[in-house]
This record gives sequence, structure tokens and C-alpha cells, in this order.
Amino acid sequence: MKEFDKIYVSWRKGQGQRRHIVGLLEQSADGKYLFTYDNAAVTAAKEDGFAPYTEFPDLSKSYNGAVLDIFAQRLIKSERPDVQKFYDFWEIEQVKTDDKFYLLGHTQGLLPTDNFEFLADYKIVSGLHFLTELAGLTKYQLDGSLLNVGDALHFETDGDNEYDRDAVKIFKGDIEIGYIKKIHCRVFHKSGAEQLKLNVKAVDKNGVIKRVFIKVSL
Repeated sequence: MKEFDKIYVSWRKGQGQRRHIVGLLEQSADGKYLFTYDNAAVTAAKEDGFAPYTEFPDLSKSYNGAVLDIFAQRLIKSERPDVQKFYDFWEIEQVKTDDKFYLLGHTQGLLPTDNFEFLADYKIVSGLHFLTELAGLTKYQLDGSLLNVGDALHFETDGDNEYDRDAVKIFKGDIEIGYIKKIHCRVFHKSGAEQLKLNVKAVDKNGVIKRVFIKVSL
């Protein structure tokens, strides 16, 4: 079984702002890839200044055909000299480096030029592993000495959260440090989630912690 077969498209106004899940990329029964917008989410996102993805301007249309190839333009070019360093960070399996859908989900299609993210809806399967970025750091203002690469973390589901019923809080020891981002948090509600392990993959800090990437593995 694949780790995921759906990738949700997220957009936010900027760092520390609310994420809007504006669309869905998935593979149809005939093997083609489809992209559709979530009109309710788009309506809310427009209040923050959202504009449709350039190549997919019609919010009411279901797109197919070269959808995956268009989104895959966000992926690192295989001829770049630092491509292996990139794959190593995201822990990309060598046999999957030609799988655009896998790469897009695992690396989240992040670009410095826009605020889209591509968030895979992971399943509990043998060998599951992925990276996710800790959400909520602007609120917590964590001291830079609190987290280091390799630190073990643990999670608690937060069913009373008013913003996301699937919310998952992350702790180091007894200290609450943030949340798992939208969509990625869903895997923590699935059967077998109690076996998931969380470790700090990378930390960006300057007095306070600015960004944290967490490795989730089974």
C-alpha cells in the first residue's frame, strides 16, 4: 500500500498565518491526476488575499491531463549539483526519485516565491516516514536552547481545538512546543498511530526558535 494517494494544496498569506486547504490533487481510477479547488476554503482564503494557481485560474473547473507535470515544476531539477543533499534531507528513497507524485508529497513543493504547500494525507503503512514542519512557533516563542537535532518528542490529539478538529499538539517532555500542520495531523488519528515516533530533524534558531522540521516514522 502507498503511503498516500491524496495531496492537499495549502495556501497562507505568510509565515505564521492561517493555512487554507484550497484544493486537492489525486490520482483517478484510470491513472490520471486530477486537481480541484475547494470552493468553501477558497472563499475564506480570499479574505487573506488568495489568488488561484496561475496555470489553474478557473475555480469551478476540475483539471486533468498535465496537472502533475505542472505542479512538478516546483520540484528540484535532477541535474542540480546539490540534488542528492536535497534528497538526503527529505529522506527520499533512491528508487522514488523519478516519482513526481511521491516527491511532491514528501518535499511539500515549497518555493520561496509563493505561499503554496503540498501536504500528503499519509496512511499508517509499514516503513512510513516523512518530514513535517512544526506549526505555531510564532505563538510559542521558544528559547533557542530548548530543541536540538535528534531530540525525541511526543504528541497528544487536541479534539477540543476550535480551529481544527484533527489538531495535534507536540511536546518535548512536559513542554508544549507547537502543533502538527494541517493534513499531516490526520495520520495521528488513524489506527496504529500510537506507534509513531517523532524526532527533531532540523532547527533554525536565533535566540528564539524560528523553524523546526520533525521526522515522523513508524
